[in-house]
Amino acid sequence: MADPDEDNAIYWHTPSKRGLIPLDDRFKVPKNLARLYRKNIFDLTINRAFPEVIKACADRGPEDTWISPEIMSVYTELNQKGWAHSFEVWHEGALVGGLYGVSIGKVFFGESMFHTMTDASKIALVFLVEFLREQQFEMIDCQYLNPHLLQFGAYEVTQEAFLKQLRSILKQY
Repeated sequence: MADPDEDNAIYWHTPSKRGLIPLDDRFKVPKNLARLYRKNIFDLTINRAFPEVIKACADRGPEDTWISPEIMSVYTELNQKGWAHSFEVWHEGALVGGLYGVSIGKVFFGESMFHTMTDASKIALVFLVEFLREQQFEMIDCQYLNPHLLQFGAYEVTQEAFLKQLRSILKQY
């Protein structure tokens, strides 16, 4: 994370409890959102607009200033090398929502999401989960819980439990 109070100095941050998004049947899509998703009014893409997604995430507001230009540059390089990925939501040719993160083995580490149209970031999350299920991923780390993620069945585990599960998954790959 970049600290805006320290000239965007980058530091490593590890929360004491980790938020996880389930990839099994505990992942819940609210009925209204499921209907909207099935309407197919959005175009959904992967890695088509990575720099635009991370920039939009950084521009969401002052509480998200941890995404500095240097962090954007590093993540964009990770995208070019196949480690970082963006999931985009388009409406009538405009990018209206998305999220990005890093995948290692069968674990996706979600970093940030944005929307400029109601529910577009939620559509991106449903798209991400469907994609990861198809690819047989085992975990989505969302770092922190918030009301937005709780509605989908996200839950917390201790850092110790997270690291144990992570090591177990990564040993396989």
